[in-house]
Amino acid sequence: MRVEIWSDIACPWCYIGKARFEKGLAEFAHRDDVEVVHRSFELDPGRARGEVGPVIPMLAKKYGRTIEEARAMEANVASNAHAEGLGYLADGRDHGNTFDIHRLLHLAKARGRQSELLDLAYRTNFAEERSVFDPEVLADIAVRAGLDAAEVQAVLGDENAYADEVRADEREAAELGANAVPFFVLDRRYGISGGQPAEVFTQALEQAWQERTPALKTLTGDDAEACGPDGCEVPR
Repeated sequence: MRVEIWSDIACPWCYIGKARFEKGLAEFAHRDDVEVVHRSFELDPGRARGEVGPVIPMLAKKYGRTIEEARAMEANVASNAHAEGLGYLADGRDHGNTFDIHRLLHLAKARGRQSELLDLAYRTNFAEERSVFDPEVLADIAVRAGLDAAEVQAVLGDENAYADEVRADEREAAELGANAVPFFVLDRRYGISGGQPAEVFTQALEQAWQERTPALKTLTGDDAEACGPDGCEVPR
């Protein structure tokens, strides 16, 4: 079974939703038969690259709230993150364009290190006092995730590298009707929107698995003679 997850590392519910999905997956009997693929989605694609600013004023402006209301919103998200055992800085974080991060995630996918880079990107963005939107920090975590330093710099230095792959993911999200993230697609049978509780993911995985490999239905009639360990039935 394949599970595709559209997300953006600027999205706190993607961060929390990933943790909840993994808990739900851990309770799924066929978890070893599940392939997880992370796909790109930009929450703020119109933001200029290099335009980085603090999160709280951005939230206040975006939602028409006061600074204090924006802080309260972040505190609520932080509470949900902490409940999942995740680090979360409710204040002092940056916000910026995530296109380069998505491009590096596609490089990491090609090198079999996508999950490692995604975890580090989330942790750096939400739980550390470093900006993942700083090219040096981004390059550092990419190398820590297991990517080659020269290859990372080559991708960051070429704005077209893996750009088509990011755009293809975003087009596919639109075709599937995903206008918010996280968005989980199970075997192209079910779509789950939002960072749902872990048990919701477990139930959805079980249902998708059952429909993928339906239980065998045995049809019998009055004259269903057969042989078994104790011998064969004798027709009357």
